[in-house]
Amino acid sequence: MTTFKKLSEIKIGKTVVIHSFESDDIFLKLMEMGCVPGEKITVDQIAPFKDPISISVAGYQLSLRLNEADHIIVEEL
Repeated sequence: MTTFKKLSEIKIGKTVVIHSFESDDIFLKLMEMGCVPGEKITVDQIAPFKDPISISVAGYQLSLRLNEADHIIVEEL
């Protein structure tokens, strides 16, 4: 059974795969940063108030705002 969640719901240390994006507005921006469907993401750190989060994607570190992470649908491994 496949479980889909928003990236903003993923706990520190978990690795997930990008499935899709909820918003076309942020889609291009995230694609330019290496967040493409099928890419693995690991959540490295979450700020005290959950904003921003730090992830590893495509071999580098990236910080995302919580509202950006809310638009990334991921599949748990």
